[in-house]
Amino acid sequence: MTAAEHLFSVLYMRSASDDLTARARIRDTAIAAFARSGFDATSLRAIATEAGVSAALIVHHFGDKNALRTECDDYVVGVFTDEEHDLITAPTGDRIRTALNDLGRYGPYIDYLARMLIDGSPAADRLFDSFLARTRDVLAEQREAGMLEPMSDPEMTTLTLTLIGLAPVVMRAQIARALGTDQLSPAGLRRTTLPTLELLTHGIYSTTALLDGAREALGTEGPTPEGDAS
Repeated sequence: MTAAEHLFSVLYMRSASDDLTARARIRDTAIAAFARSGFDATSLRAIATEAGVSAALIVHHFGDKNALRTECDDYVVGVFTDEEHDLITAPTGDRIRTALNDLGRYGPYIDYLARMLIDGSPAADRLFDSFLARTRDVLAEQREAGMLEPMSDPEMTTLTLTLIGLAPVVMRAQIARALGTDQLSPAGLRRTTLPTLELLTHGIYSTTALLDGAREALGTEGPTPEGDAS
């Protein structure tokens, strides 16, 4: 490093403490680092180096790594659930779709979301609950439109569909290995769209034998037709 480069570096590090964008830069760098390597394996020093700031500046803005993680959690939850969030301007229900269409820009948020759901945190619970509520709303709209078959347990069906939707995010690496391509890429989404809709629309069994056997074993009857309160 030349003397001029060293001077620039010193001045940059000094000015960053007064720069309001430094906090956002640290947060975004931490989101990418935590998503890539996990919380426990990522140090403040590594985040500081990647962000081009000092570790002391991170402590100044956030206090410690746990507090930094909390801010990252809250920010990512906001990205996908907050209508007023300035990163993705699409309606809440379309935000993951928007992110999937531009993984180059939004990929770290998708990956961080996966880490959150696996590691577990209050923020992850809020995020999962919001996805569950969105699935419930969509099914309610489709039920009103006459698009749904009767369900024996609509809430369990809602939960199952939410899990199906989140599986490609949480198990992205495993699915990519099985498919030979990232399912969240355009090619991966193209390949999985029709089989998923076929499964939801037609099912996979050509006989009701397994379903009938399960109902008999569980001592339950078939689902009540929609709109029939009897």
